[in-house]
Amino acid sequence: MSDRVKSFSVGYNPINHSDIFTSGDCITGHITLELSKDCKIDSLSVKLKGKAQVKWTETHGRTIVMYSNKEKYFSIKQVIIQEGQGNNVVGQGSHVYPYNFQIPAEDLPSSFKGSYGKIQYTLEANLSRSMRVDTKAKTPQHSITNKKMKLFTSGTVGMDVNIARTGYYQGEGIKVVTSIQNRSSRDIKPKYCLYLKCSYFAKRKRKVETKDILKEVGDAIPPSAGQTVTRIITIPPTTCASILNCNIIKAEYRLRVYLDVKYASDPEIKFPIVILPALQGPDDGEHLPAYPTFSHFA
Repeated sequence: MSDRVKSFSVGYNPINHSDIFTSGDCITGHITLELSKDCKIDSLSVKLKGKAQVKWTETHGRTIVMYSNKEKYFSIKQVIIQEGQGNNVVGQGSHVYPYNFQIPAEDLPSSFKGSYGKIQYTLEANLSRSMRVDTKAKTPQHSITNKKMKLFTSGTVGMDVNIARTGYYQGEGIKVVTSIQNRSSRDIKPKYCLYLKCSYFAKRKRKVETKDILKEVGDAIPPSAGQTVTRIITIPPTTCASILNCNIIKAEYRLRVYLDVKYASDPEIKFPIVILPALQGPDDGEHLPAYPTFSHFA
């Protein structure tokens, strides 16, 4: 960075307390440029863009194969100082340049970062001067179904599980009602696991990873007894939203309900869970977001 440019940064104005932007929202912010001396600027611009990318390697014998893929969603540029428009000499001191963008009203996936890929929305300011490498500044950002009911029965135990719906917001509780028939001679504990399944796609190959988000254990059901147990499984508010509308990355959640049966295979039931970005206000509970959202442009 030239000694004339003391600092160069780009920032945005959060539009809600959760710092979450939605497709179609307007983003406002400013570029800050501080100069130690007068400086001729060729051009100054800011760009908003969104993209997804995946990358991993596999070893096949002595050969290492790299798999990668990219998907671009949009790239919008706003010019603050136009090249060739007059004598663009900026004086010594601090200068603030406002900008504004509108996020395309499209079906955009949420921000995401996994072991083998990420979905990013970024703001990038670019300062161009004659006979100088360009100076850059970046800042990153990041329907309800009917009742589901399943039944599992094995020789000594029976389990009937239902949840009211499969779509939930970050931080919301999942009400799980489990009817258990324990016809064994041992105590049985219901267990709950919310986990994330990530799939990455490149060159017609898929890379999968799973990650447990939370695990909980219920009270023991005594032998030769039947009980109906209700438990609220609270989704951590920092959990990433589901990614279902990206061609190269998918982030899907499952709620696994199972019984800890000694010396036998654990009977289990899995529910697909869709996690949506958290609600932003008291009136938002009337409907689900019209579009997927992304937070922090990250």
